[in-house]
Amino acid sequence: MTGFVHSSHTHDGELAVFLIGMRVNHPWRPDLWGPVFAAMPGMVTELYAAKAAAAQGEGPDLGFLEARTLIGAGGPTLVQYWRDVDSVYAYANDPERRHRPAWTAFYRRSRKATGAVGIWHETYAVPAGAHESLYVGMPPTGLGRAFGLTEDRSRRRHARIGRREVATDSATPEGVVS
Repeated sequence: MTGFVHSSHTHDGELAVFLIGMRVNHPWRPDLWGPVFAAMPGMVTELYAAKAAAAQGEGPDLGFLEARTLIGAGGPTLVQYWRDVDSVYAYANDPERRHRPAWTAFYRRSRKATGAVGIWHETYAVPAGAHESLYVGMPPTGLGRAFGLTEDRSRRRHARIGRREVATDSATPEGVVS
């Protein structure tokens, strides 16, 4: 995508956003935080491989849509987009997938040296019509990469309408994009 083009993602249905991150609290204990750091790339690779296999009809659809890694002062954060919250939990608890064994190993190691590494996650169930996106001069990113892009600007009004109706109990006139 080039130039000054406004675009948005093409999905109107529900979705889930899953954030997971880690923080190294004791940098002198790489024996405890290293395995946590090393586990995530394998899980993400597994998710993308399963997504590709499902698209070709060669495996189950896990509901994973897209991911991106953010690096900040507090440590890395992985943002994942999923079809729904049930898909997130199904993957997390599947003993045949990489997450469950990594999770179990983390808890086993963390009992040896409490606080050496911290992990956190947040899961958001986003109902249909309660999400929006805007991309200007960007390649497909986030929801745009997960679902594809459109230049239809009216698609951006869904989340704004929801906020306005809750705040003022009024509706936007038909065809008006705020």
